[in-house]
Amino acid sequence: MNRLRLRAGIVVLAALRYTPAGIPVCEARLKHGGAAIEAGLERQVEFEVAAVAVGSLAEQLAAEPLGVIIDVDGFIATTSRRSQRLRVHITGYTRVSGV
Repeated sequence: MNRLRLRAGIVVLAALRYTPAGIPVCEARLKHGGAAIEAGLERQVEFEVAAVAVGSLAEQLAAEPLGVIIDVDGFIATTSRRSQRLRVHITGYTRVSGV
């Protein structure tokens, strides 16, 4: 199973674009910071990750302001068939706090 849940802030938001088939796509960069438990110990974790939303969700994401914190549901996939770079594909999100 490839499933991801993440709380992150939107730090980069590209302009909404459309595929040749007319499907909306919005690419973003998300920043997470917090604590995680590993082997019974708390560990501080901070990272940025590329993300993409497609369809009506892309239109919603494109309207969000930078800095807003969202809870993301999605999955991880490579950016293309030939690439090993990963990004989060957002399948749903809820706004936690706004700017």
